[in-house]
Amino acid sequence: MNEKLELYKHIYKDAEMSCFTLEKLREDLKEKDNKIKSLIDEILSGYKEWNAKIKKILERNNETLPENGSFEKMMAKMGITKEVKDDNSDSSIADMLIQGVSMGSIDTEKKIKNYKAKVDKDQIKICKYFLKFQQETIEKLKKYL
Repeated sequence: MNEKLELYKHIYKDAEMSCFTLEKLREDLKEKDNKIKSLIDEILSGYKEWNAKIKKILERNNETLPENGSFEKMMAKMGITKEVKDDNSDSSIADMLIQGVSMGSIDTEKKIKNYKAKVDKDQIKICKYFLKFQQETIEKLKKYL
């Protein structure tokens, strides 16, 4: 197993799932008048950049791109639809997104700790930049609580 690539696979998978869920959320909020929609677009753009950057690294290393399962996506889709239907206020949307991004950032922190001694500093640095992006995203979302 190439441990360096495991870090990249984690980032790719997290960013890919985040893009999927944010696009679904945008679709569900399409006809709504939420102020948070511009922030959702900004966050989605950031995750797309991460996804593209890491995809290039994985492809350059002839790695198969990891995929999130269809069950995970179906559950995320249903959860978003339910949340928006129950309460589509900016505060509720921000809370839901903070929970999701927080789970991803916890996973990222675990990966950094688990691989810190096994990979070079540049690889950890990229993962830390991704973690910083996640933490900054949470801070931006808190303004809507």
